[in-house]
Order: sequence, then structure tokens, then C-alpha cells
Amino acid sequence: MRMMAPWFKGKQQGSGSGEAGGYARLVNDEVVDLTHGVILYLDDITVSFDGFRALNQLTLSIDAGELRCIIGPNGAGKTTMMDCITGKTRPDSGSAYFGQAMDLTRMTEPEIAAAGIGRKFQKPTVFERHSVFENLELALKQDKRVRHSLVARVDEAVRDRVSDTLRRIRLEGEAERMAGLLSHGQKQWLEIGMLLMQEPRLLLLDEPVAGMTDDETERTAELFQSLAGEHSLVVVEHDMAFVASIANTVTVLHEGRVLAEGTLDKVQSDPQVIEVYLGR
Repeated sequence: MRMMAPWFKGKQQGSGSGEAGGYARLVNDEVVDLTHGVILYLDDITVSFDGFRALNQLTLSIDAGELRCIIGPNGAGKTTMMDCITGKTRPDSGSAYFGQAMDLTRMTEPEIAAAGIGRKFQKPTVFERHSVFENLELALKQDKRVRHSLVARVDEAVRDRVSDTLRRIRLEGEAERMAGLLSHGQKQWLEIGMLLMQEPRLLLLDEPVAGMTDDETERTAELFQSLAGEHSLVVVEHDMAFVASIANTVTVLHEGRVLAEGTLDKVQSDPQVIEVYLGR
């Protein structure tokens, strides 16, 4: 399963990841090699559906600890890109690496999730008949086999982890509330908290502020900024005001490939981006 990513050949040694020695150790003892400071690299990824190219030789890299925003018109390939990263869709050609050595195209969806890639879809999915605390507890990365679950107890370490996550997602006052009674924005935060309980290195977030109030959107921006560095985030979003509040680098997708990349000001002034996306 482990192969050396060819795109590192000739790169200078050194890490911008902040991890000791350029490695990040996960709960299950998997190691993400961040020696070169890159956590995700897609190279010439092509995906076709019935003759339609959803991704067309897409090449993209995400640095460890980076918060990257992905924008583009409907049909640009944003969802297919995330499907390829998480193993839901297999590319026709190209390569995808998590860190330097994990070849995502050779891994199953559960293996990719266990390796440290978490995905949040646009519509929040929480256990509505369980409390907020119970949702986070259920998401904890631990042995979920039946025998272990029957004897498992919520010890102090688990309570501390849940409490820390509740504070981070600003739901500390809602711990005993049924998840189904939360507002739309609070459910979004809870689902992000459930992902955090799994200790991912990379978070893929699909239109996380859709349907949120202005206040909820502002709080979500603060949450994402607090997560960057400790985690890498790829945010797919259409709300340009939200993108402006969080992104240093923006990637514009069009017809399955990168159309433009850089600061928001740079891509907003790109004539091609204006023509195919912003001018609509």
C-alpha cells in the first residue's frame, strides 16, 4: 500500500508542516509522511462518466496545515475531486497521494478515513435522537467491535476530549441537548466536531456555510481559522464573502481542471475566471 510519490523527486528536503521530523502519527499508528510539507497531491487525475470528463488531468497540491478554498461553477468537478480523494470514485488515470507515501488510488474508503482524511457533506448528518455529547462520543476513534462496545465506559479521558471538542465548536452549553433540536448551523458545527473526534489530518468540507445565518457564518470562519495549522482544510464554497474571510489561497476549477490559483484578489481579476464564473 505504501509507495513513494514520484512528484517528490528532486524536491528540497525540509518540512513546512510543523510536525517533528515531518511526520504526523495518527491514533491507529499510521504515519503520514509530511517530510516535504505537502499533505495531498493530485497529479493528472482524469475521471470520465459516459464520455463526459468530470476531471480532466487535474493537478493540485495542498500543504500540511493549509486552509485552501476551492471555487468554481456547477459541474466544474469539485465533488468528483473529493470523491477521488476519499476513494468513492476511482480515477481513470493519474495519481493521488496522502503525504509522501500513501497512494489513495490503492486504498479503500475505510482505509482512507482511518489514515486521517475526513469529509463533511453539505447536508449535516448527525444522530438526531442522541444528545450532542453522545454524538461526539459515538464518533470517537476507537475499537467499535461489538464485544468492546458492550463493555466500553466513558472514562475521564473521553469526557475531556468531548469537552475540548465542545468548546472548540462552541456547543459547550448544548452537551445534553438532543441533536435534532439544534439549529442548522449548530448541526453543521456538531458534524465538524464529530470529524474532529476522529483526529483527521485533512478535512474536506463541502459548502459548510450554506443555509447559515450571518452570525453562524462568521463563527464558522473563526472555527476554520482556529483549525488551520493543526489540520489541513479543503473548503468547497460558493459564498465569496466567506471565502474572502478565510482563504489565503483560492483554486478555481472549470471543466475538471485548475483554471486559476492564487489570492482571492488575483483570481477575481483573472479574465477567464470572470468569464466562466464570477461574471454569471
